[in-house]
Amino acid sequence: MKMRIGQLAGESGCQVETIRYYERIGVLPPAARESNNYRVYDDGHRRRLLFIRRMRDLGFSLDEVRALLRMIDGGTYTCAEVQALGREHLAAVRDKIADLRRVEHALADLVGQCSGADTPDCSMLEALFVTDHGLADTSGRAGAPVHRSDD
Repeated sequence: MKMRIGQLAGESGCQVETIRYYERIGVLPPAARESNNYRVYDDGHRRRLLFIRRMRDLGFSLDEVRALLRMIDGGTYTCAEVQALGREHLAAVRDKIADLRRVEHALADLVGQCSGADTPDCSMLEALFVTDHGLADTSGRAGAPVHRSDD
């Protein structure tokens, strides 16, 4: 089945510019050209683009996509190698989730400390201006007082 870039974009859920970009960086093979110089894609392009999109949806970097595609294209991969790449990525995702949980808890604590009162005294702002050493940092707020709820 032959298709132009717009049809490929529609079938793959990728933007036309993304398809062109993937061609430029070599993760999608260049399309054949018709006599009028329009790009013409086939089912192999569609399948590869769906594969790339799925990997990107799972958070794989373009370098990781490129590495796996090199293994596939060369026919030099084993399931164990693919699994190792997947395990590495899974570990990175779990690290990011742990970092996001720490951010969530810190932000929840900040929001929870804030009274929400209609006054300029705000313990959340106070906490954001405090450095790791417990010292107020008013850089960017020259001369502005830092209000504390315990004053």
